[in-house]
Amino acid sequence: MNPLTIFARRFVAGERPQDAIRAGERLAARGIKATFDKLGEDVNDSAAARRATEASRELLQLIPQGLERNISIKMSSMGQRISRELCLENVASILDRARSVGGFVRLDMEGSDLTRDTIEVFQRLRRDYDNVGIVLQAYLHRTPDDVAEAVRRGDRVRLCKGAYREPPEVALQDMAAIRRQYLACAHRLLEGGSYPAIATHDEALIGDTLAFAGTQGIAASRFEFQMLYGLRRRRWDELVAAGHNVRIYVPFGTHWIPYFYRRLRERRENVLFVLRNLFR
Repeated sequence: MNPLTIFARRFVAGERPQDAIRAGERLAARGIKATFDKLGEDVNDSAAARRATEASRELLQLIPQGLERNISIKMSSMGQRISRELCLENVASILDRARSVGGFVRLDMEGSDLTRDTIEVFQRLRRDYDNVGIVLQAYLHRTPDDVAEAVRRGDRVRLCKGAYREPPEVALQDMAAIRRQYLACAHRLLEGGSYPAIATHDEALIGDTLAFAGTQGIAASRFEFQMLYGLRRRRWDELVAAGHNVRIYVPFGTHWIPYFYRRLRERRENVLFVLRNLFR
């Protein structure tokens, strides 16, 4: 896996944090924000969790002035599957570093077996930190209630469709139903949420967000669109030119195979979407 393949280089900024930062600087020159993510998940020993924690702390320090110090982390890489206390300690140390450099940390959402724990850990951290946000996945049956609670609490939410294979008793399976639930959650966040992130490449969802914000008089400064590095790059520029905030999820590191596998295995439309963007 060294060097990255041509395919991976399109969607992963590189192997080192410096590669991701350079990508972030190129985005900033176009008026686009970034969130940086060191790939890796499902750590099963405390030493590895400490190393992942320190890597995130160092990343926040490496991001230069002029770029937002905004990162995304997976709590399973911070020891979530080992113990909650270890995970809380590690994530709190990242948030402390972020606070000291004026940064923000987004807790990525993983499989449904971790959803409840991730939200509970997030809510515990929110007692002491205001520089942390959460991701909610629209296809889970529980998400409308989680969105309502996040709005009530003033939590910052990134709303995505969901990238993990889940059973019917946990998540919606039909794409039309997922879109309907996504839009209902997005509307709730746009109306009352705290600077929500509408994370999607789906033009129907983007178009609905723009229309809803327009009819409800919701200023573009009150929310942002988020997309993945390498996908729909022309659309990023179009949204920025129209006065909207856009942030790109910039992954880096050597553990990129699970990142692709998870997105490509779930739905045929994901494979076709990536292939269209690869050759566009």
